[in-house]
Amino acid sequence: MTFRTGTSSRTSVQVGIKLARLLELPEEEFAGRVRELEGDVLFRRLIHAKVISVQPYAGAGFMAQRFGGWGLRTASDGIPAALDGQGDLAQLLQKVGEKLFQECFLSDEGYSDEERARLCRISKDEAGRLRELVNSLYVQAEFDGAASSAAPTKTYSAVAGITVEKGKPGLAFFNRQIWKGRYQVDEDKSRRMLESLPAAEARRLEGFLRDIGLLDRRKSTLYRVLEALIEAQAPFFVSSEPGKRRAMTQRELSDKLDITPSVLNRLISNKSVQLPWGLEAPMKTLLPSRKSLIRDRLYDLVHAYPDATDENLCRKIDRLYGVELSSRSIAQYRVELGIGGLRKRRKMTRG
Repeated sequence: MTFRTGTSSRTSVQVGIKLARLLELPEEEFAGRVRELEGDVLFRRLIHAKVISVQPYAGAGFMAQRFGGWGLRTASDGIPAALDGQGDLAQLLQKVGEKLFQECFLSDEGYSDEERARLCRISKDEAGRLRELVNSLYVQAEFDGAASSAAPTKTYSAVAGITVEKGKPGLAFFNRQIWKGRYQVDEDKSRRMLESLPAAEARRLEGFLRDIGLLDRRKSTLYRVLEALIEAQAPFFVSSEPGKRRAMTQRELSDKLDITPSVLNRLISNKSVQLPWGLEAPMKTLLPSRKSLIRDRLYDLVHAYPDATDENLCRKIDRLYGVELSSRSIAQYRVELGIGGLRKRRKMTRG
């Protein structure tokens, strides 16, 4: 999408600031911007004159957000409970079902763990684990713009759900207002309309078209990012095994999509997706570094082999994953993961 030339450097800076803010907006706030723009009489005029058209995104569908009204909260690089679709928490959530989970764990009814266990037909310990999952990952979303004193400093806005059909992952958006289509501008018609208007009206129209272009850039860039992540992490979505994520940095993805790293970082910093097994994860967990993947594998190995020394863990990682690490690196990763040394682990096991 292009606009009239001759834009001043000051205007260019203002456009850049506007774009940066749009990239970081949560979905609900961005949807408000879209409603405001499309509700303008000028937008309807442009649609009627066929200066603007709305073209559907090919291959994208829509779905209801599983835990609508609840935002994801976390500042960690990974969320094992959400990422592991084969883990016992994910299976427990499927056993309880969405309706009972919403009623017993996400509502404000104030159930005790005993009452939750009875209603969901699970044990009290299982009810406690699901309650801890909600406490650590989810917070009731404030979409009316009012700040909540209980809200965490970092929340994630769910963009879309990843689906798997016939062994192939796909994309389904939550907000139809945003994702019903992208804006396309007929450059010849827009130029002729601008030339036919008085100067003041032409300036307003030019600014309006610029705003349309910024909203479209935010939508289309995010759509391309999601498509690229689905392609890169297809084995993970299909298998639900976090270990099958492919290492990919933000710089690698930005180079692939020919966008600047700062644009990508602003775009995904506060966005999340719903994984095929229902839980959400920040988009950045789909861009794991090689180091973070190694740490995840170490975490699994330590829990699978609690009596293994750091030297044993080095050999296991080398044999299973072809990664050579020193005992010092293993020790450092353990500290980062909050895992104690062998003596401490044995003491905890005995206790």
